[in-house]
Amino acid sequence: MKLQLPLVVTAQVDLVLLLVSLLALWTRLSHLSYPNAVVFDEVYYGQFVSLYMKRVFFIDDSGPPLGHLILAFGAYLGGFDGNFVWNRIGAEYPSSVSVWSLRLLPALCGALCVPLVYLLTLELRFSHLSALGAALLLLLENSLIVQSRFMLLESVLIFFVLLAFFSYLRFHNTPSSCFRYGWLLLSGASCAAAIGVKYMGMFSYLLLLGVASLHTWNLIGDRGVSHLSVCVQCVCRVVCLLVVPVLLYVFWFYVHLSLLHRSGPHDQMMSSAFQASLEGGLSRITKGQPLEVAYGSQVTLRSSASQPVPCWLHSHKANYPIRYENGRGSSHQQQVTCYPFKDVNNWWIIKDPGRQELVVSSPPRPVRHGDVIQLVHGMTSRFLNSHDVAAPMSPHAQEVSGYIDFNVSMPTQNLWRVDISNREAESESWKTILSDVRLVHVNTSAVLRMTGVSLPDWGFRQLEVVADKLFKAQSSSLEWTVEEHRYGTSQEQKEREAELHSPTHIDVNRKISFWAKFLEVQWKMLMVKQEDSEHKYSSSPLEWITMETNIAYWLHSSTNAQIHLIGNPVSWGVANFSLLAYQLLAAVYLLRRRRGFKDLPDGVWSQFVCLGCVCVGGWVVNFIPFFLMEKTLFLYHYLPALCYLHLLSPALLEHTHTHLLSCATHRRVLCVCASAGMLVVVLSYRTFCPLTYGSPELSANQLQGLKWRGSWDILYRRR
Repeated sequence: MKLQLPLVVTAQVDLVLLLVSLLALWTRLSHLSYPNAVVFDEVYYGQFVSLYMKRVFFIDDSGPPLGHLILAFGAYLGGFDGNFVWNRIGAEYPSSVSVWSLRLLPALCGALCVPLVYLLTLELRFSHLSALGAALLLLLENSLIVQSRFMLLESVLIFFVLLAFFSYLRFHNTPSSCFRYGWLLLSGASCAAAIGVKYMGMFSYLLLLGVASLHTWNLIGDRGVSHLSVCVQCVCRVVCLLVVPVLLYVFWFYVHLSLLHRSGPHDQMMSSAFQASLEGGLSRITKGQPLEVAYGSQVTLRSSASQPVPCWLHSHKANYPIRYENGRGSSHQQQVTCYPFKDVNNWWIIKDPGRQELVVSSPPRPVRHGDVIQLVHGMTSRFLNSHDVAAPMSPHAQEVSGYIDFNVSMPTQNLWRVDISNREAESESWKTILSDVRLVHVNTSAVLRMTGVSLPDWGFRQLEVVADKLFKAQSSSLEWTVEEHRYGTSQEQKEREAELHSPTHIDVNRKISFWAKFLEVQWKMLMVKQEDSEHKYSSSPLEWITMETNIAYWLHSSTNAQIHLIGNPVSWGVANFSLLAYQLLAAVYLLRRRRGFKDLPDGVWSQFVCLGCVCVGGWVVNFIPFFLMEKTLFLYHYLPALCYLHLLSPALLEHTHTHLLSCATHRRVLCVCASAGMLVVVLSYRTFCPLTYGSPELSANQLQGLKWRGSWDILYRRR
C-alpha cells in the first residue's frame, strides 16, 4: 500500500457552539475566588470535604456520596488538607486554602451545561437558531450562574442530567452502528452520576427510562428489524440503562467507604459492627474482645435503633416514683433506662438461671439462640425484671425494672429468652457486635424495647425502656447488640466493680463486608432523617414559579457588596409563559386530532411530542415531587426544573414560527418580538449582575431599585 502525500485532515467546527462555550466559561469561572469567604451552603458541604481530606467517616442523609466526592476532588487538586473550621457563613478563608480549586468543578459543570443545552436542542431536531436561543437563556440565567460559582451541587446535578438526555438522544438519532452504543453507555453512566450527586436525579432517570421504554416498544413492533437484532438491542439497552447505573451507584459507595476508614462524629448513627470496623473510636475500645457471649460475660447492650439518639441499656440507684403525676402507681423498683452516653452503669452480667456464679467458667459456655438467661446489673446487682405494671410513659406496655424485693407479693419475673434475629442457624451462639438480639420476657412473652420517649426529671431525662407485646415485627427498637464485652472473673461485688472500670481484652479479629456496610449506610440515608427546622430563606414550591423569594448568599462585613440567589426575572417569565403555551397548544392539538383533524405531519407531531416528554416532563418530575417532601426547601431546588423550561422556550417559538404562522408578516413580527425579548433578557442579566457576582458595590438607593418584588430580602447599609 502506497502512502499518498500530502496528508490532509478536515474538521468541522461549530463556531456558535464554541462561542457560547467560551462565554459560559467566562461567566462561571471569572474571579471565582471572590468573595474569599464562606458562602451560604459552603458551610455545609465544606464540613464533608474536610472529613474526606482527613479520611473520617460521615453520613449525609441528604444524598449519596458522589457529589461530595467531586467537591473533595477539587479540594484535593488545590492541596486542601481539611484544616479549616466551617462554622459560620462569611468566615474568611485563610491564604493556605485555594478557594479557586474548591469552587472549580461546580463552576466547570455549570459552564458545560450551556453547550449541552445547545447540543440537546439539536438532538430534539430543532434548528441551530433555537439551540442558540436555549444556550443564551441558560448562559444569562443569573440564578444558575450564582449556584455554579460556589462549592454547591445543583450545577453538578444539572450537568449530569443534561448529559444523560443528550447522550441518549444522540444514540437514538444515530444510524445503526456499533459506536452508537457508546452514547447509550454514557447516558446510563450519567444517570448513575446524577443519582449519585442527589436523589432528585432519580426522577429525571425515571423519565429517561420512560422515553427509552417507548422507543424500545416501537423497535419491537418494527417488522423491518430482524428478531436477532431486536433481542441484541433490547439486551444492550437493559445493560446500559439498568445494570450499569446500579453498578456505578454501588461503586460510588465503594469509593466513599474505602476512603473513609477512620472513626468520626457520625459513628453513633451506625451499628456497633460498623463502628468497630473503623480506625479509632469504638474499634479502639472493642479491639480484642471475646467474640462469643458466655454465661458470666460482662456486656453493654446498645439499642439497634439510632433514633432519637443511640443509647445503651442502663440502670442506676434511683427508683420509679410511687405514683406518677397522672395518679398511676408504679412498682417503686429500681429504674431501667436507655442512656445515650458511655457509663459504668451500662454494664450487665449474663447469668445462668440454674447457677449462682457470675464469672465465666473454663472453658466458657456460650449463650445460644433460644437460651433462657438472667441479666444482672453490674454496679447494683439488681436483676433485669418485668411484670404486669404499666410503664411510666407508655402505659400500654410493661414496666422494666431492677428487681427489689419489698415483700409486697410482687414476685420476681427475671427470666429472658435470647432470640437472635439475624441468626444463620437455630443453634447459633450470641456474638459480640455481630448479633442482633431480642430479649423476650419468659413470663409474659413481651419483648424488651426502647421507646424513644424521654422520662421526666425523676428519670433524669433518660429514655424509657419497656417490655412490649404490641410491636411491629421489624422494629429496630426491639433489638440489642452487645457492644463492649469481657469475660468476668470476679465473683465478689467490690472486686467486680473494680473489674468493670478496667476492661481486659482477648485478641479476636473480625470485620464486616463491604455489602453489609453498604446496606447499612443506604438504610440510614433513606430512613433516618434529621429534624428539619424553619430557615429564614426557606420557601414553598409555589413561590418558586413566580420567584417570590430570594436567598442572600453573602454580605460584605462593612460594605454593600452582596450576592443573592435571584433569577433573571425576564427569562423566568418567558419560561413560565412557554410552559403554559405548550400545554394549551398540546390540548388543542389533541382535541383536533381526536376529531380527525391532523394539523401537523406525523414527523412534526412526533417532534412536538418528544419536546413535551423531555421538557415539560422534565419540569414536572423535578417540580411536583417537592410538594410531597417533608423537608426544608429553598429556591435553588427549582433550578433543575427551570433548565427544562429554558430548553422548551426557543423550540416552541420555532414550532410556532414554522407550523402555526403562514403569513410572512406575522413571522417577521414574531422574529422581531423574539429578538426584542432576548435583548431584554440580556439587559435584565446586566441589571442583576452586581447581585450575581458581588461587584461592583452598589449604593443603598441602587440596591433598593433592584428590589423588583416586595418579598425579596435585599440588604443594604445607609451611609
